[in-house]
Amino acid sequence: MNGGLIDWRNLFLSAGGRNSRTPFWIGVTALLASSTIYEAASGSALRLLTFWFVYPTLIASASCVLSKRLHDRGRSGWWAALVLLAWIMIWPNEHGAQSVIALPVIIWALVELGVLSGEQGTNRFGPSPLAPPST
Repeated sequence: MNGGLIDWRNLFLSAGGRNSRTPFWIGVTALLASSTIYEAASGSALRLLTFWFVYPTLIASASCVLSKRLHDRGRSGWWAALVLLAWIMIWPNEHGAQSVIALPVIIWALVELGVLSGEQGTNRFGPSPLAPPST
């Protein structure tokens, strides 16, 4: 986020750098809305033809959003794979045993990424996204 503006390309297409909570929540909301609209609007025949194009794109974008937020918390972006696996296990329908396994991961991710603030100052992934721009 730069001066209140979101760089959408960077948010969804780059896993490098850091993001604060606001762009994270905007990205997650946009991805969930896109996925929900796709599920509601596509019939079974259309979904059969488009599934392998739509969901890989959504998952790749989600990994970028998650990775940057994980970086802001000082964690490796590879943790995004665990979060995405848990999400895939319950989306769009939860399934008993899978939910028991996935739910703790989803709760951890919501608290870790959506509630807790990022590391202060510069970390190994770059400067704080909330730091004032240097002149």
